[in-house]
Formats: sequence, C-alpha cells, structure tokens
Amino acid sequence: MKRTFSLGLALAASLITATSFAQTATPRVDQREAQQQARIAQGAASGSLTAHETQRLEREQAAINKTEAQAKSDGTVTRKERRHLQHMQNHASADIKRLKHNERKASQP
Repeated sequence: MKRTFSLGLALAASLITATSFAQTATPRVDQREAQQQARIAQGAASGSLTAHETQRLEREQAAINKTEAQAKSDGTVTRKERRHLQHMQNHASADIKRLKHNERKASQP
C-alpha cells in the first residue's frame, strides 16, 4: 500500500512538473529563433548583409529574446504573449528577407 502511494505521488509530481514546463516552454519560438539566426549568419557570410544591417537584425533578435524571457518570468506564457512573440518574429523575418535582398552588399576585402 505504501509503495503504491509513493508511486502515485511520484506520478502526480511528474505531471505537475510537465504541466508547468509546458506552460513556459516555447519550442516554436526557439526553433524559429534558431532558423532566423542561421539566415542572418548566412547573409553576413555571403556578403548580402552589411555589417550595419547585421547589427540591426541582431538587435531585433535580442529584443525578441528579451520579450520571451519576460513572458516566461511569471511561469506562464499566455496565448496573448505567444501571439505577440509570433508577431515580432514575423516582422523580423520580413526584415531579414528585405535586407538580404536589397542592393547593398558588404564590401569584400
């Protein structure tokens, strides 16, 4: 009986932990962030982004990271906060595309 109670208690604790993690986890935001960082790095390496453009895009990514951290700070990322993060990432994605495909190129040594 005591063993069954301990097992049930452990199961309940793991479910509570999983639930609280699910409320603060943002896997889509994190995956998209990694993809955008890769696009920025590729643009900087190929010369399609100037140093100034790269810095601007990096600052934009930092702002998204800060907003994500603030959303997670209270232990729950609400639907509204997720929509706001998605909106910020949509805007950042459009900025990356626009800056990578403009006429400015990084100067080659």
